[in-house]
Amino acid sequence: MEQNWIEETTPGGVPVKMWTRGVPVEDEARRQLTNAARLPVVFHHIAAMPDVHFGIGATVGSVIPTVRAIIPAAVGVDIGCGMMAAKTTLRAEDLPDNLAPLRSAIERAVPHGRKPGARDPGAWHKVPGSVNSAWAQLEPEFTELCRDYPKLAKTNHLQHLGTLGGGNHFVEVCLDEAGFVWFMLHSGSRGVGNFIGSMFIELAKQDAMRNNVHLPDRDLAYFEEGARYFGDYVRAVGWAQKFAALNREVMMKRVIEAAKTVIRKNFQSHVEAVNCHHNYVQKERHFGEDVYVTRKGAVSAKAGQLGIIPGSMGARSYIVRGKGNPESFDSCSHGAGRTMSRGEAKRRFTLADHRAATEGVECRKDKDVIDETPAAYKDIDAVMAAQNDLVDVVHTLKQVVCVKG
Repeated sequence: MEQNWIEETTPGGVPVKMWTRGVPVEDEARRQLTNAARLPVVFHHIAAMPDVHFGIGATVGSVIPTVRAIIPAAVGVDIGCGMMAAKTTLRAEDLPDNLAPLRSAIERAVPHGRKPGARDPGAWHKVPGSVNSAWAQLEPEFTELCRDYPKLAKTNHLQHLGTLGGGNHFVEVCLDEAGFVWFMLHSGSRGVGNFIGSMFIELAKQDAMRNNVHLPDRDLAYFEEGARYFGDYVRAVGWAQKFAALNREVMMKRVIEAAKTVIRKNFQSHVEAVNCHHNYVQKERHFGEDVYVTRKGAVSAKAGQLGIIPGSMGARSYIVRGKGNPESFDSCSHGAGRTMSRGEAKRRFTLADHRAATEGVECRKDKDVIDETPAAYKDIDAVMAAQNDLVDVVHTLKQVVCVKG
């Protein structure tokens, strides 16, 4: 296989292989990658995807394999965050000329958004029966976790199942290259996943301090197999990943039901469907070793495996098929990747910029979403070109409706 990555050596650590030809990488992200590469538990090399950028705890767009250990901050607090997409039998001409009612129907069907100081609008205050039924699949294991960690019971677990959240989470109606309609959404394990991630990140830091472990970055504290909290973390993070996948399924069902109240033509959904994580950890075998692979802002791209790489609010998104490149630990990017902080985007861009960038998309065009404007992200075409040895494009999607948290 032709080498498409850039390899950088790390004094005192493993190499970093970067699929970043033609896309910018900020110095802070490079520093984070180097710090992670120096950890004694990291195996073989670290893979950096073309959407790589600075993140809280660890670099977004990184694939970190570890031997008999896991770094909770590398998994992060949005455990199991990922994408779901479903192709329908609808075509572009079946959509109404005015898409505002469709957007409104989706917004009513899926709680979303969060305003500081306000009662959480992104949660259920009367949980629908269908959500209660879905929760029944998660409740037994959750009850067991609560026996060891009682504060989990006080989180927004049931209230957040089937809800979107804020930030870069979204629901979209898209058209593919042949004119078929897709529904696509992005979310994770919501408040309960955040609580699990934050709790175990802090416990890992306390363990490192207690055991006098020297770390290049305190955020990179890890649990080794056999350590006090290792098994509990594996159990909790696995449950949160199940919650995230089910959360997306519940939302997708509600989005499709909402669409059927606006679109009068009968249609089938899930003609093709993908549901994939891009913030998670799981055990895999690479280079002859069983390792824990943490993908923070990266998607599994085993040979033949379908994945989703979304663009920004005004850009194309892609349904892809993995090529199973062993050098990337069978991974690809999870999106376009930010080029600047949210604060910088709000300082740099105007409402007029945002409206121009999202022309033709039925979406929010107010000051509270400027941090998500397309220009705050890398060029998705450059990102896709940089990873042409990792995936093949199966479908190209362009959104016509976007619901933001």
